[in-house]
Amino acid sequence: MTEERRAQLEAGLADVREQIADACRAAGRSPDEVKLLAVTKTFPASDAILLAGLGVTDFAENRDQEAAPKAAEVALALPDTPVRWHMVGRMQRNKARSIVGWADEVQSVDSPRLAAALAKAAAGARTRGSRTEPLSVLIQASLDGDPERGGVPLSGLLELADEIGRSGELILRGVMGVAPLSMDPRAAFELLSKAADRVRSDHPTAVELSAGMSGDLAVAIGQGSTCVRVGTGLLGYRGLASP
Repeated sequence: MTEERRAQLEAGLADVREQIADACRAAGRSPDEVKLLAVTKTFPASDAILLAGLGVTDFAENRDQEAAPKAAEVALALPDTPVRWHMVGRMQRNKARSIVGWADEVQSVDSPRLAAALAKAAAGARTRGSRTEPLSVLIQASLDGDPERGGVPLSGLLELADEIGRSGELILRGVMGVAPLSMDPRAAFELLSKAADRVRSDHPTAVELSAGMSGDLAVAIGQGSTCVRVGTGLLGYRGLASP
């Protein structure tokens, strides 16, 4: 079964990389400019281990209770393989300490209170010696203002960026967003890209634009995405969550 699953993942990875290369070619960009995040939520750690063996270095999760043991299992299996974990889902402030323990980057910061909780947790981790550097974060932008989807409205983006910029425990790496179902993806990602440009003009470290998933990554790359988050297109339909 492991060899069969490896072959499935290898085929999925080849297809996604081809999609990225085609989209970059159409946009006059290099594929090296676009990072692939394998969204492994609800898939077992064994899939992440197989993907790491195929050269994938970045993994994304959206629930702390699933991600923490999964990241630990991968680290135990691959102690000499450098992989990075990204939190991409909505999170509660009381989960900040746990998330800082496994996440190299949090892409879903959408409020000053959450930023403060993460900064406090990162400071504690550095004091304990479990972290050696500040936590990288992206601001999740809301393109339609729907509070159920998470994200800060575009009108509050710069204020939150300034708040993060004042923290010595956080490094603002960019902006993340999801195209709402109610919007044309091209228009949504163009709006997001312009908002990210405004943030970057005041915060030079905010070079990342995390946009595009399995169904719309080509459109996102055409609008400047530097990071696509792919689950189904890479791993297939959702499996059972790891224990």
